[in-house]
Amino acid sequence: MNFRRFIWPVIGLAAVAFSIWVLFNELRGISLDDVWASLAAIRWTHWLLAAFSSVVAYAALAGYDHIALMHLEKRVSWLFVTLCSFTTYALSHNIGGSVFSGAVIRYRAYATRGLSGQQVGVLVAICWITFVLSSILLGGIVLILIPDLFDRFADVSAFKEIGYGGLSAGAGIAMILLVGAYVFGSWLHLNPLKIGSVQIHYPRLPIVARQLVIGPLEILAAGAILYFALPVENNPGYLVVFAIFLVAFSAAQISHAPGGLGVFEVVFLAGLPQMDQAGVIAALLVFRLFYLIIPLILALIVVLLFERSQFGRATN
Repeated sequence: MNFRRFIWPVIGLAAVAFSIWVLFNELRGISLDDVWASLAAIRWTHWLLAAFSSVVAYAALAGYDHIALMHLEKRVSWLFVTLCSFTTYALSHNIGGSVFSGAVIRYRAYATRGLSGQQVGVLVAICWITFVLSSILLGGIVLILIPDLFDRFADVSAFKEIGYGGLSAGAGIAMILLVGAYVFGSWLHLNPLKIGSVQIHYPRLPIVARQLVIGPLEILAAGAILYFALPVENNPGYLVVFAIFLVAFSAAQISHAPGGLGVFEVVFLAGLPQMDQAGVIAALLVFRLFYLIIPLILALIVVLLFERSQFGRATN
């Protein structure tokens, strides 16, 4: 049990160390002055659009919890759910292992609103399914629209001779069909999934419809933060930038690195070799500012106020 408890944090830290080493070697020729100049060159309208995209992303993340509570048929204050969701994702995005860290934070919050441990477990599962479902859907669409996407990350010339683009499009279609199977399963009213003592009932079609709107909106908005912060020169457009973001974000999630530190940057930089690297680094800093750092600071304030209110109730 001790080994299982520490294996993922160790893997995450190892991924961070390796990525930072790779990143250091990649960026040795870039000075801090170049990065600062790139930050200064970002138009104020693009700063505002990047900030607005972050607000949209976190508003959509709040929708994850609202969807899960609708599935559970539980009524909780809209403001409480929104603050709980914001705090959960702002902290878990920085801590890493978002499913597990998010479960702990949600249990602490929702237990005060009468939800049992099993119900919080189902809520976490529905939120996770919403994210995975949305990632698969968007990933499938991206692979169909940009069949040569992975050419940006590795030498795949051998695959081109056997129709790599066709394989990519085929994988994209398969991913979309997988999402379609999920929707079809909801229509069939399949039996609940049992995980230990917890039963997860298949979401109803109205819930699934919300998952397929709110989930993609969050990921698209997060990608827009980077798009607006990138330089205009040699910018390949939102669709390509989003596709690269999706690959980088997925790699960061799989690595279990806290905040995807290093992993996200290495993959994203590799996907935009034709752009000014200082400008890309500046955009990555803007992304971390709006999507990670500012939300983390606000989330810590929310946690302190929440714990203060709970302490006050306990002493009265």
